[in-house]
Amino acid sequence: MEPIRILLADDHTLLRRGLRKILELDPQFHVLDEAGDGQGAINLARKIKPDVILMDIHMPGVNGVEATRVLKREMPETGIIILTAHEEEEHTLELIEAGVDGYLLKDVSPDALYSAILCVARGESVLNSSVVSKAIHRARGQKVNEGDTAFHPADELTERELDVLKLIAQGSTNALIAKSLFISEKTVKNHITNIFRKLQVKDRTQAALYAIKHRLVRI
Repeated sequence: MEPIRILLADDHTLLRRGLRKILELDPQFHVLDEAGDGQGAINLARKIKPDVILMDIHMPGVNGVEATRVLKREMPETGIIILTAHEEEEHTLELIEAGVDGYLLKDVSPDALYSAILCVARGESVLNSSVVSKAIHRARGQKVNEGDTAFHPADELTERELDVLKLIAQGSTNALIAKSLFISEKTVKNHITNIFRKLQVKDRTQAALYAIKHRLVRI
């Protein structure tokens, strides 16, 4: 198996170098290059086509949110994980809507970081549930005047699809969902395809966000 090709983007040189050393301890990962700001990350990603980008939010010029929007629009197959020093729920919804695949705090352990990169490289999503939960509560507070009688796409989900959606929102992988529901991974994938279609979302992160926003699940 080829190593996962990674681009690092952070305006702190020491942090980038430290991340590089940690990642290159594991032969599953290969750090292609480093960028010190969002525009640099965009330019390098266009050139080297990484599998996964690890990126900070606060960088000079183009920040992590805008860089994520641009990169996901141009190369949606590239996984993007935001690494940030603080829980910043005001940016979380923007990042999820932009298509970010992962959101982790910088105090995450090396093993947890390795696991997150592997998940994102497989097309799955990894989010810090505390950060997402706070962002959702913030969003709910801004939408208290919305009507409750409108039709919701979730009304079309079957009971089994709701079970799968709940586990997606909890961060479960396809393998864990299959084990929890006593079904095959192929069946899980079929359910997820149907969920995406019915909710009109593009990925697991957006599906999880929809579920939490509409109180289909609790985290």
